[in-house]
Amino acid sequence: MLGYRFTDFKPEEGKTPFEKLLDIFLQLINITSGNVSETLDWMNDLDRQYKLTTPDYGMADFIDELKKNGYLGENESGDFNITTKSEQQIRKKSLEEIFGKIKKSKLGNHKTPQSGQGDELSADTRSFQFGDSLDQISLTESIKNAQINHGIGEFSLAEDDLQIMEREHKSQTSTVLMIDISHSMILYGEDRITPAKKVAMALAELIKIKYPKDTLDIIVFGDDSWQISVRDLPYLEVGPYHTNTVAGLELAMELLRRRKNKNKQIFMITDGKPTCLKEGLKYYKNSFGLDRKVVNKTLTYAAQCRKLNIAITTFMIASDPYLKQFVHEFTEVNNGKAYYSNLDNLGSFIFEDFQKNRRKNV
Repeated sequence: MLGYRFTDFKPEEGKTPFEKLLDIFLQLINITSGNVSETLDWMNDLDRQYKLTTPDYGMADFIDELKKNGYLGENESGDFNITTKSEQQIRKKSLEEIFGKIKKSKLGNHKTPQSGQGDELSADTRSFQFGDSLDQISLTESIKNAQINHGIGEFSLAEDDLQIMEREHKSQTSTVLMIDISHSMILYGEDRITPAKKVAMALAELIKIKYPKDTLDIIVFGDDSWQISVRDLPYLEVGPYHTNTVAGLELAMELLRRRKNKNKQIFMITDGKPTCLKEGLKYYKNSFGLDRKVVNKTLTYAAQCRKLNIAITTFMIASDPYLKQFVHEFTEVNNGKAYYSNLDNLGSFIFEDFQKNRRKNV
């Protein structure tokens, strides 16, 4: 046996100057809600501080390439705007950024139930368990495990080496993603709306690529609630709004009522308590504490969703004890789930729950 042969490590060629700057541009354009001028101002500031460009490739070269490659357009007044290609690239980058983190952390911080016996192979694998069918065994992964565990001198394959290809049911799921755009989403100097937008774009891209038969509706809620398209997400901004959770739930239920799928769910991203109701043409608002009138109406809608078999998963970007108590009560009434998430693991939780819930047949 010759043993292992080592050679010099030859790293892959790095990104071009344009590709490096494009990554930064796509991140900033999301933060500035599609404002190209503000984004380029930020990039110029960063260039002065950190020398993003080189003597051979300047910021003007980058802008020319953005236009040449179809990432930027110009309106009649000569102002820049991002194109459909840019919007698609932002969604793709969001998916890579968030889903890449999930893969590394094995889908978040808590275990996911097994996929069960379905009829559609998944890209995911797991260890062999008693009762698994032989046709589910991944030969490539199993042989690789055997070589790692027992060496390559004498081939040996044990039960612990076997890897199983997951299967998924071909069930269709209708999801409504509710995003809080009240003023508190940028309060205290913390940008909470940008991560929420990224998660929404990544989820939309995942469904488009992997689950084209699923549906995803996105709504935002402040004083009122309204539906937005995926294309609107990069431009989404927080407003001087209170939090009308009832309006959001009402619209979400209406959208899901039109869907014929059995599996229906609502994901709600919020960082605050419900503070607003609409009564006729007037708004009832109370930003101080948890107003029982607002809370009771919110709980009523949570109960209605439960009767319609619409599970609500709340992703709370806050940790105040009295808010946790409200979310606990809300979740109990709906028989749903709640996560008290920071901005870093928001994507992990949402993707894990989405994958888990779409495999469940109601």
